[in-house]
Amino acid sequence: MKIASCEISRKIDSYCINNLGIPGIVLMENAVLKVIDNIDLNNYHNFVVVCGSGNNGGDGLGVARHLYTLNKNVKVFLIGSSKKLSNDCKVNYEILKNMKVNITKVENIEDVTNLRDAINKSDMVIDSIFGTGITRDVAGVYDSVISIINENSKYTLSIDVPSGLNGDTGEVQGNCIKANKTVSFQLYKEGFLNYGTDKFTGKIVVTSIGIPEKVIDKFYEKKFIIEEKNIKENLIKRKKYGHKGTYGKVLIVSGSKGFSGAPYICTEAAVKSGSGLVNLVCHKDIYEVVASKLVEAMVFTYEDSIVESLIEKSNSIAIGPGMGNNSYTKGFLEKIIKKSNCPLIIDADGINALKDNLDILKKAKSDIILTPHFGEFSRITGYSIEDISKNRLKLAKEFANKYGVILLLKGYNTIITDGESLIINSTGSSAMASGGMGDCLTGMITSFIGQGYSSMKAAYLAAYIHGYTGDKLAKSMFSVSASDVLKEIPISIKEFQYK
Repeated sequence: MKIASCEISRKIDSYCINNLGIPGIVLMENAVLKVIDNIDLNNYHNFVVVCGSGNNGGDGLGVARHLYTLNKNVKVFLIGSSKKLSNDCKVNYEILKNMKVNITKVENIEDVTNLRDAINKSDMVIDSIFGTGITRDVAGVYDSVISIINENSKYTLSIDVPSGLNGDTGEVQGNCIKANKTVSFQLYKEGFLNYGTDKFTGKIVVTSIGIPEKVIDKFYEKKFIIEEKNIKENLIKRKKYGHKGTYGKVLIVSGSKGFSGAPYICTEAAVKSGSGLVNLVCHKDIYEVVASKLVEAMVFTYEDSIVESLIEKSNSIAIGPGMGNNSYTKGFLEKIIKKSNCPLIIDADGINALKDNLDILKKAKSDIILTPHFGEFSRITGYSIEDISKNRLKLAKEFANKYGVILLLKGYNTIITDGESLIINSTGSSAMASGGMGDCLTGMITSFIGQGYSSMKAAYLAAYIHGYTGDKLAKSMFSVSASDVLKEIPISIKEFQYK
């Protein structure tokens, strides 16, 4: 599912109208019909349609027309003057007038009272006040109308974007409709991805309105939400004559005194994800504990002479989980960045070791993937967690571009970006909010790279399957641990290969 800013959506519409010659009213009618398709006409019979004067209002007037012809009880309210209607909005306005459908203007408090009465008698309110057209905070009668809808509507459907929500940032512009469903068009709005917007958008449905795919590709900026079909299309089936050398030799550098869980989880995740050979290098104080638990992986200590050879001969390397935020970790990280010739995944304390030392990333000979959560990203960039939360897409893309890395910024709707393309993961939930989950994901990414996937593909495949596995388990479990996910990883991968 492709993601775009409101400006990109407007450019696409403009190109269709001005270059292809598709009349705006045709695009509007296509949008109207898709809204109708998303209304349960068997159970909803009494409607209030609240319209603004722009094209979003024109969508609402068109919806009202179709509901009227379907013999539904429809009350139409227009906020503001009918003299300021956009051209396409005016077309639908005039059609309704010609059909003798009454359109009530909302210009003062008395009109708002009439709107409240109509809403109380309705089954559904259709919100078509602003859409993506809002540029300043909601005020005056618009503010009152939105509050009246939120306080009295039994079910609200917003067209394109809930009125009052900034479609680019997800911020509320003073006041905002709280929709049960939002029917948006052609492209998923960037603002929908910001945390907290779901209480305004409700269920989001993105529908096509007949815009050619080549026109969308001309403008959209390589941002999309990864979906199940992308996983099925990109997972490689095993060759008939494959052997352990076929599926990669990977190295996990992890663990310190008192932290034996992280190296175990990370290493086991690489094993369960299909790596041919997995080696772990850990602190000597936890060697016995970890080696006794890991049956299918080889375990070494940081001091072993073989470590240099492992770094040079691995197909992918992960470093950081459970190592401790100290000078030793920093030194080991610098050594691996300079000596390794394969993709490197840096997680946890490996990321912490980059604080005030980010320029070392530019010395890498191959791809680097960083997998921070908000706190770690804040630590190495200086951005506040609040700023990161509000501007995740922008800040992640800028960082990846500046340092030439792939950034996987963890959290709900995890972001994966190489500075050009930006992918949003749609799987995972708070049921997975427990220690070790990040270590598990790091092991999976490392494994997929070792098996031959590109670094970017390995990152988004691992993120999706990791979250998918957790979601599947959460159907029957209140909370899901990393150990639970480990057991299920190979089963999930197999499911995608044969779905």
